[in-house]
Amino acid sequence: MIGKIIAAIFIPAILVVFFTRVTYSKIIGLLLTVGLIVASVYKGYTHTELLYIIDAASLTAGYYFANKMSPKKHKKQPNHNA
Repeated sequence: MIGKIIAAIFIPAILVVFFTRVTYSKIIGLLLTVGLIVASVYKGYTHTELLYIIDAASLTAGYYFANKMSPKKHKKQPNHNA
């Protein structure tokens, strides 16, 4: 059970960041990770509500980090030399 808790803490956050970097979209990265978690619940690998809560918190943290890592779009500076 301890191994599942540790995995629930780190793996969803890492997957959100990874999928965001691969797809260049935070939403797609989040949806792919949620899909993997739903599939693991459906297959019976997750048994308790505590793991659901930890997964959700880890997804939130991963989305936060993916949002911080995404490149910022800068406004184009007007050219005053003309």
